[in-house]
Amino acid sequence: MRIAVIEDEKDLAGLLTFQLEKEGYQVLIAHDGKSGYELISSELPDLVLLDIMLPIISGVEVCKLLKKQKSTHGIPVIMLTAKSEEIDRVIGFEVGADDYVTKPFSLRELLLRIKVALRRSNREEQDDRIIVMGPVVIDTGRCQVAVGGEEAVFTTTEYKLLCALAESRGRVLTRDHLLRHVWGHHTGTDSRTVDSHITRVRTKLGPCGEYIKTVRGFGYKMEEE
Repeated sequence: MRIAVIEDEKDLAGLLTFQLEKEGYQVLIAHDGKSGYELISSELPDLVLLDIMLPIISGVEVCKLLKKQKSTHGIPVIMLTAKSEEIDRVIGFEVGADDYVTKPFSLRELLLRIKVALRRSNREEQDDRIIVMGPVVIDTGRCQVAVGGEEAVFTTTEYKLLCALAESRGRVLTRDHLLRHVWGHHTGTDSRTVDSHITRVRTKLGPCGEYIKTVRGFGYKMEEE
């Protein structure tokens, strides 16, 4: 497995390289956003550790570019930053980051997060996009949802909304994010539409509707109880 470390603090980059190589990973390094993006695009590593506060191009912009590019879209990205406010985490997840670690961090915790991200990525490639959350099973290949073994019928928009939340389980998605990714970038849809659709999705999930949590002031997230 190859991990790209995009970090401008050279001492930290060196420490990460040492620890990752001890774990058997091959490490690729860049110290600014521009060279980091070019490195990832050409080498296609299995995972990226991406600092947010990078020179030339910020980590947020690098992540946006990676998630827009077809060849790098599926590469897990763990963002590293000294910022700890919740809004900063939300921004990181909004642009497609798979996880978020605040400096200073435990190397042991980071290694565990890396293993989880790699395992999740590999599982999703192998299971042909079957998403399982408790009794809820989403077959994205067939666009079908089953709750407790019984098929649940969703409209196209409701289904897209459920998939957006389930695929980002555990992460907060803002209403604006959901409007862009479910309704499209230029619809001008009122954010209250998201709330009404969330209500309908919860109803159709039955007791599992409680998996969809309202994060006051930000949006929604989906996670098992």
